[in-house]
Amino acid sequence: MGNESFSGRLSAGDTTVLPLKTDEDVVRLRKQVRDDLVALGFSLIEQTKMVTAASELARNTLRYGGGGEAQIKRRQDSERTGIELRFTDQGPGIANLELAMTDGYTSGGGLGLGLSGAKRLADDFHIDTEPGKGTTVKIAKWKHF
Repeated sequence: MGNESFSGRLSAGDTTVLPLKTDEDVVRLRKQVRDDLVALGFSLIEQTKMVTAASELARNTLRYGGGGEAQIKRRQDSERTGIELRFTDQGPGIANLELAMTDGYTSGGGLGLGLSGAKRLADDFHIDTEPGKGTTVKIAKWKHF
């Protein structure tokens, strides 16, 4: 797994790691995700869905996790190609995941669409969280050949 620059194109298996410490980092992440989706031939609608999900999860990483990192990885198998995003923080974790996944729930005055919205916008969604041990959220978008 090689690190690519912010403007680098991903080859299958390569991973780009981006810090999520400031709002500017979220802007860089959005641009990188869009650039990678364009390079993979995703439609504008699919790009918008994934960039929106990435933005929501990156902001959650900043707001609730105290910052962390995002990893962008191109995935490919015999039937499909795609992009996988992983958001990791070492924050307080999510005490009640079921409640946090409820549409409209917010613990910080936002719209309450972060986790549940990201899940709807992505093809795959997985969250690993434990109080006191941080949170990792993984999403993916797939394009079938």
